[in-house]
Amino acid sequence: MKTVVILQPQFFPWRGVFEQIRLCDEFMFLDDVQYQKGGFVNRVQIKTAQGSQWLTVPVLRAGSLPLIRHVGIDYRSSWREKHLKTLQAAYARAPFVREMCALVNDVYAERPETISQLDIAGTQRCAAELGLRPEVTISSATPVGGTQTVRLVELLTPRATTTYVTGRGALDYLDEPLLVSHGIEVRVMAYNRTPYRQLHGDFDPHVSILDTLANLGPEAAAALDSPAIPWRDAVA
Repeated sequence: MKTVVILQPQFFPWRGVFEQIRLCDEFMFLDDVQYQKGGFVNRVQIKTAQGSQWLTVPVLRAGSLPLIRHVGIDYRSSWREKHLKTLQAAYARAPFVREMCALVNDVYAERPETISQLDIAGTQRCAAELGLRPEVTISSATPVGGTQTVRLVELLTPRATTTYVTGRGALDYLDEPLLVSHGIEVRVMAYNRTPYRQLHGDFDPHVSILDTLANLGPEAAAALDSPAIPWRDAVA
């Protein structure tokens, strides 16, 4: 039995990504798909006293349709220092702000060349803090053809995958019967979005995992409580 999750690299993503990681044996970063401006590959929201704020990593666009793994990071500005100052100010009253900022600083200090490398390093570091250590792979290491579900089949089948976990957005395009015909059960995340103690007003479940780590520290893993339900239950 093997459960696999496949997601595009995201910049210090929200708690839901780690709830998927919690359920899988192998987590694959889908790094050989087209980079989309305005997504979560190079930005994420945090909570501040003034409301939600974006942390954005400036990138170098190589051509009009670059793959995520080819998108370089622009180091010509002091964005790393600005991010850390913003995080320190926003979470100054959080009990584990020092540990959270140290984690971010460690990832930034590696000075990754591409946004994919930065996202993968940040996600893995946060996962480790949460006690999550699945096998980690990248799709570009085993390139396949096809699109959408056909491509998933070509990625999942050689891994002896028995269960594929995905988000509700997949209900719009995924060919679930095709995966089932290859012996792969499809399960869909049913996010609880359970509140935890959080600064700055009403609870926001969609901000960066850095918020969870700053507020909960060693207890952050307990905030990962969402299940994955069978495809047909999600459709119903």
